[in-house]
Amino acid sequence: MVQDGPVAVVGVDMPIGLADRGPRQADLLARAYVGARRASVFMTPVRAAIEADTHPEAVRVNRGLAGAGVSAQAFALRTRIREVDRWVRRAPFRVVEVHPEVCFARMANRRPLPRKTTWAGAETRRRLLADAGIVLTGDLGPAGAAAKVDDVLDAAAAAWTARRVLEGEAESLPDNPEVFSDGLRCAIWV
Repeated sequence: MVQDGPVAVVGVDMPIGLADRGPRQADLLARAYVGARRASVFMTPVRAAIEADTHPEAVRVNRGLAGAGVSAQAFALRTRIREVDRWVRRAPFRVVEVHPEVCFARMANRRPLPRKTTWAGAETRRRLLADAGIVLTGDLGPAGAAAKVDDVLDAAAAAWTARRVLEGEAESLPDNPEVFSDGLRCAIWV
């Protein structure tokens, strides 16, 4: 079902709330939540590592403040993480952090799912979304010509979570969001 109207909640698959030291509880709990898919949840670097200019510097800073390095994938996202960090503060609606694999794990009652890049994984996720009221049609217009299947599924999972937040049905990991020096409430919502 498609509805037009004002936006009240947006779910984003990007970190909101960057730790000053140590790992974010949201990342640790999300990894535990998805079980065998835990590698899909990357550990968010601390704020000082996100602000580093080079990957080696980010690794050094994060090791000193969080006890672990920074993956090349996480470092490559630093520009987007900083953009979200600025945007969320001025957004005219509520913005929550989601992780698609956590969403799909919740929809599947935490039973193991095939990898989302396989046909079985994509079809399983599409069915879970449809059962939850998010029906994806075959025609997504011009965006559908460029979008990867797993990106569409992930965006739909984020929309599912945003709706759950709006309706007061969502839960957060952790139950009581952490707040770091940036003042943002840090939790992954599902």
